Amino acid sequence: MGSMKEVKAEDGAAAPPSNGVAAVPTATGGPDNPTRRGRSGSAAVLPLEVGTRVMCRWRDQKPHPVKVIERRKTCSGGPNDYEYYVHYTEFNRRLDEWVKLEQLDLDTVETDVDEKVEDKVTSLKMTRHQKRKIDETHVEHGHEELDAASLREHEEFTKVKNIAKIELGRYEIDTWYFSPFPPEYSDSPKLYFCEFCLNFMKRKEQLQRHMRKCDLKHPPGDEIYRSGTLSMFEVDGKKNKVYGQNLCYLAKLFLDHKTLYYDVDLFLFYVLCECDDRGCHMVGYFSKEKHSEESYNLACILTLPPYQRKGYGKFLIAFSYELSKKEGKVGTPERPLSDLGLLSYRGYWTRVLLDILKKHKGNISIKELSDMTAIKPDDILSTLQTLDLIQYRKGQHVICADPKVLDRHLKAAGRGGLEVDVSKLIWTPYKEQG
Repeated sequence: MGSMKEVKAEDGAAAPPSNGVAAVPTATGGPDNPTRRGRSGSAAVLPLEVGTRVMCRWRDQKPHPVKVIERRKTCSGGPNDYEYYVHYTEFNRRLDEWVKLEQLDLDTVETDVDEKVEDKVTSLKMTRHQKRKIDETHVEHGHEELDAASLREHEEFTKVKNIAKIELGRYEIDTWYFSPFPPEYSDSPKLYFCEFCLNFMKRKEQLQRHMRKCDLKHPPGDEIYRSGTLSMFEVDGKKNKVYGQNLCYLAKLFLDHKTLYYDVDLFLFYVLCECDDRGCHMVGYFSKEKHSEESYNLACILTLPPYQRKGYGKFLIAFSYELSKKEGKVGTPERPLSDLGLLSYRGYWTRVLLDILKKHKGNISIKELSDMTAIKPDDILSTLQTLDLIQYRKGQHVICADPKVLDRHLKAAGRGGLEVDVSKLIWTPYKEQG
């Protein structure tokens, strides 16, 4: 089976290929209360408290600073027998993981216990009402509608990954974030997904039995695009509710700052696949509200980790704008955008707008640019301002289009990725059926 054994950190560091960890010295002292002198000269008492900062040997065999987010007892239950869920402070939260005591250099301990987090039993004991409040915020929405207390509550509840790995098709993939799977799945170190219907199971044998009777070989929707081995399916969340919910569960494992809601009826899911003689294998997707008053043409977007850095994210963004053009509307992605999402969109907007500015030598208005590209005027304005290509003169915005400057920005924006062949798009805009 092919394996995604490494996940790259977008913060400038790549997760190394090996998960092996060399041992470092562990604590010494009495069995009931082992101690070790930390950096401050004070004794490091085991088990370490939540909030402790310490150096941890990572997969690259080098020490990195971490903060202890959570702890749990292992089977023997002694004070040394704890695992620690740590956040590598140099890297994105997606690399948080459980580590063993021997990976921690106790000579470097700095105690900084968070208030209100020390008693983990109390802080994680949520009422049914609080749990429902979190669950009922839509996966397709960001956190802008949550107040500060709810946001803290959500972050507390979701800070520890509940599923470490998934198997999807020929890939085993390390997950990045918490996803609110039903409770009976939360103790599973690994989940097995059917890559066609996205049903998930706790054991390999269950998946094998399922695959013998699952007759799907592609997402359960209409194929609206086929070019070479690439295919796009439109899945109606109302007609295929279970698939839509399973897709949301799966996506949340790789999307931060999104919460899950079970009502997928209001959304369309556009699932991009690579096709071969075994079927159409999902590489990524975006979702879109059926009716958006804010001109949103995209809610969530995800390229699965095995398929990242191949231009699929750019393809999905371009595809969402081609649908907007077919609808005769301008579009914009739903906010807030993730850090990676904003980077992808800035790149797309830059390439599309600067190509047109080069052809028209700058003699074009923002309104005309919007009509040609289906990009919302606000996004055009912010992109050109970021690139320093717009000035405000005599009460109006003027585009500055020096060819050398445009070329420099285009080069910095990088390649456009896979092209959408509009002639292969067979699609009519969604209409509610009476």
